[in-house]
Amino acid sequence: MTFHLASITGHKARAGLAALALALSSTVALAAEKLQYFTWSGYELPDFNKSFLAAHPDGVEASIFGDDDDAFTKVKAGFRPDIAHPCYDKVARWNKEGLLQPIDTKRIKNWDSIFPVFKNLPDLQAGDGKVWMVPWDWGNTSILYRTDLVKNPEASWNLLWDKQYAGRMATIDAVHDTPIVAALLAGVNPFDMAPAEMDKVAAKLREQRPLLSSYTTDMTSVEQALASGQLVAAMTWNASATSLKKQGVPVEFMKPKEGMLTWACGFVMLKDAKNVDLAYDFINSRLDADSGKFLIQSYGYGSSLSTAFAGVSKEELEKLQLPSDPEVMLKTTIFTGPMKQNDDVAKMFEKVKAGG
Repeated sequence: MTFHLASITGHKARAGLAALALALSSTVALAAEKLQYFTWSGYELPDFNKSFLAAHPDGVEASIFGDDDDAFTKVKAGFRPDIAHPCYDKVARWNKEGLLQPIDTKRIKNWDSIFPVFKNLPDLQAGDGKVWMVPWDWGNTSILYRTDLVKNPEASWNLLWDKQYAGRMATIDAVHDTPIVAALLAGVNPFDMAPAEMDKVAAKLREQRPLLSSYTTDMTSVEQALASGQLVAAMTWNASATSLKKQGVPVEFMKPKEGMLTWACGFVMLKDAKNVDLAYDFINSRLDADSGKFLIQSYGYGSSLSTAFAGVSKEELEKLQLPSDPEVMLKTTIFTGPMKQNDDVAKMFEKVKAGG
């Protein structure tokens, strides 16, 4: 009898362990089915992918990066999301490191609605109807300034070098922003610099350094400082202008005579993505016209989709300083493409910021 009871207990124990193992494997399977998305702060909002969440409730987990140089460094070091959201000028760099897999445009339902100027960017083409990045958003980088504290400034990037506003200006801490502007003012091609030209850019950056309150990618803090008057001018993106104008802060997003910077970003799929089908579902959800319309109206950024612009009135676009066709914008701005000396410029910029 004792032996019989022990046998029953043993069976129960084995059954319990089996059930536990099944539960654990189910949990692991569920975890694996949650899309891992690596993006900028503010781009993780559920409003951008409503149809995805309707089909996959709680189906995405977002991780945030400061800028796409930070994202590249983390992925290269071993962090492996399914999808990341870098900008166009960095895609070739990701690809060179073998981090990406091609995306089949036949599985992108609204591919034909993407503006040709973005679809046809050279570093995106992977051959045979495939691309390395699906363009999703674009926008501008310029100077956002307080119109009541900076009276009738010259429409020039030189404002961020104006000594009368020393300590009350900020600029973006990213290789593809501040050094590009310094290059424009130094009369140098920002995307292909000889060593002597890079020295000119470094000198221009050193001239600016003591005038700045900060180098930062934290636009929330910049917006707060502009709203309070602590800052009178800062390099920002469209979203900061849109946000402060909605709050009634007297600001203007400058159109510098040297040209605003225009950038385009989108979705890349990592080479060892675990959730490829979910990744396609997510990208397709982000390419819904309503998603692009939300991007335009909430942040003042451009969508890659012509169908998204069709849902926004001409008056609203004018208020946001956005043309309905990005090719119009690109005729008067500097498009941020790959920098041939990206790593060297990054080292130079770090040295200048550190006082060198």
